[in-house]
Amino acid sequence: MTSTAAPDETVVVVAVFTAAPGQLDALRSALVEAIPAVHEEEGCLLYAIHDAPDDQIYMLEKWTSAALLDAHGSGPAVARLQELTAGLTAGPTQVLRLSPIPAGTAEQGLL
Repeated sequence: MTSTAAPDETVVVVAVFTAAPGQLDALRSALVEAIPAVHEEEGCLLYAIHDAPDDQIYMLEKWTSAALLDAHGSGPAVARLQELTAGLTAGPTQVLRLSPIPAGTAEQGLL
């Protein structure tokens, strides 16, 4: 993944996991198991999952910098997540790396 964010700018990630047929509950459990290790990583401000239609789970992430997000991507927590979710998804996880566009109030206009 490449980032469009400046080195000192927060980075938001949206990852979409699509469950293999009959595997939604197992996928949800695997992600829940993997999350605590990520929460301990430097730079992790948000790492949360949400159910979505069509047997999908959306993961919303916020990192203090692109560099720390990159470190996360090649670290042991992601390796463990991949191990836990192996065989539970219908295809590759879709990952979007986003840069904030401030609008409105600081509390409501930025994630």
